[in-house]
Amino acid sequence: MSVKLPLAEIINAIYPLPQASYAALEAHIQLKEFASNSCIIQADIIDHRIYFVRKGVVRAYSPLPDQDITFWFGQEGSTVISLNSYIRNGTGYETIETLENCELYCLDARELHKLYEQDIAIANWGRKLAELELLKTEERLIIQQSYNATKRYQLFFESNASLLQRVNLGYIASYLGITQVSLSRIRAEVDF
Repeated sequence: MSVKLPLAEIINAIYPLPQASYAALEAHIQLKEFASNSCIIQADIIDHRIYFVRKGVVRAYSPLPDQDITFWFGQEGSTVISLNSYIRNGTGYETIETLENCELYCLDARELHKLYEQDIAIANWGRKLAELELLKTEERLIIQQSYNATKRYQLFFESNASLLQRVNLGYIASYLGITQVSLSRIRAEVDF
């Protein structure tokens, strides 16, 4: 069962804010509920929303003609963002959907950019947010390019064991870049 993370815990895990700065940021954030299998960010559009997962699991994928390629999962505490929309005001390449009933904190990036100009602590928080998202992307790329399927599964298991009970194995196989049959074989062979 998942927990419900308080907004302050999520925000301050990115970069601790002074109380006045936190209050200014919090004033622009709303709690939204989404049913399982809801699309929250659509590929090929500019989406200015940033979400923070209070409760639930989401996945990001590239919708392709033959199949969807899952490349990211988020759960409680995760930031959900189309970086291309956030940084360049461009269309996103990812679709992000809920895999469970979710509660998400929602912030309009255009409002956040205004706060950057008014409050240096919030600007530093935003810089740290972007840095952390870049590091997560780099880590996923290095793992995908550097390790065989068994090692990728082992690393996924070590850092995301709870997702194995919450996410369809087909999505996990797609994330690992293997077939579901290969994932079943690897799971039968490894002993963690």
